[in-house]
Amino acid sequence: MRHDIIVAGAGLVGCAIVRALQQAGFDAALVERGNAPRPFDPAMDDLRVYALSPASIRWLQALGVWQQAEGWREGPYQAMKVWSEEPSRALGFDAADLRLPALGSIVENQLLQWALWSRLDPARLHTGAPVEELALDQQGAQLRLADGRRLECRLLVAADGVDSRLRGMAGIDTIGWSYEQRAIVAHVQTAKPHGQVALQRFLKTGPLAFLPLGDGRSSIVWSSTEAERLLGLDDAAFLTELAGAIQYERGALTGTTARASFPLRLNHARDYVRDSFALAGDAAHSVHPLAGQGVNLGFSDAAALVSVLTETRDAGRDYGSLRCLKRYERARKAANLDMLAVTDGLARAFDLDLPGWAPLRDLGMQAVQRLQPLKTLLARQAAGL
Repeated sequence: MRHDIIVAGAGLVGCAIVRALQQAGFDAALVERGNAPRPFDPAMDDLRVYALSPASIRWLQALGVWQQAEGWREGPYQAMKVWSEEPSRALGFDAADLRLPALGSIVENQLLQWALWSRLDPARLHTGAPVEELALDQQGAQLRLADGRRLECRLLVAADGVDSRLRGMAGIDTIGWSYEQRAIVAHVQTAKPHGQVALQRFLKTGPLAFLPLGDGRSSIVWSSTEAERLLGLDDAAFLTELAGAIQYERGALTGTTARASFPLRLNHARDYVRDSFALAGDAAHSVHPLAGQGVNLGFSDAAALVSVLTETRDAGRDYGSLRCLKRYERARKAANLDMLAVTDGLARAFDLDLPGWAPLRDLGMQAVQRLQPLKTLLARQAAGL
């Protein structure tokens, strides 16, 4: 079976690329090694959540996807407080300063993935088998799936995650390292309402974030060098330690879901493209979650790639050529490297244990708080403006 473009990976970025390409008139198909995602079940808790920027939300609206997610359990947040030692000296960001209705919105993975999946053409979904063989040349890509199906396309896009198998099959190396932290995630109930304000505290063991959910709870992402110990606590002991770690900004914590965790690492592909091949999302880059920008970077990749491919096709040129794909790489590689540098630098800045460093670091945060133009610039970049 032949398609114009095949995207591998049914995560958020992969599904978004296929939806945008189909909307632009391409014969675009999706290959997914697993089965189709389950329909969204509001009775189930999904501990994997994303902080979507206004730019990502606008793009999803243009794809006709956000309308299906909005109002279910997505949680817009109006403000954010960031601090290290004392909440009273927090660096604050507010949507009103940017003339925005919200700084962003917290959305569960299952809800957004189902909203994207349900907008795809079911005749162009190839699920249930991984890619076993891949051949690339200047004319296109040829794939053989594990169940024997053979597919051809002018362009193959790998959006199959941080451990991308197709990236390796295309001969693209990566650079990166692991952090000595694991991220613990859960949804917790708090005595004080979150008031649509996100919190982030930088501890010596790693950053802790409280993200406001639409149902009144908070999703927590606790990146810590002590994750193993924290995961071994019973719920009562864990909630007590968690409340103290956020310095009781939400009062007592009165309930929690089960906890899950995942390792943290930085990863970046040396190249994003080959002849007839491109990387997008986590297959190209993964960052520390402390800034909540991972999926936003992926959606920015998706929007840039679809824009370049559409413009090239409409100009009558070859959208699968290396010349075309290099335009996409130039558009995204520098921006992604900037964000990798920022998140890695922040993670290391709060991990340093040098004499006099902590007060100096906090003075820097206070300087940003007082310099409104600089603070606005940082907020606009995070919002994708």
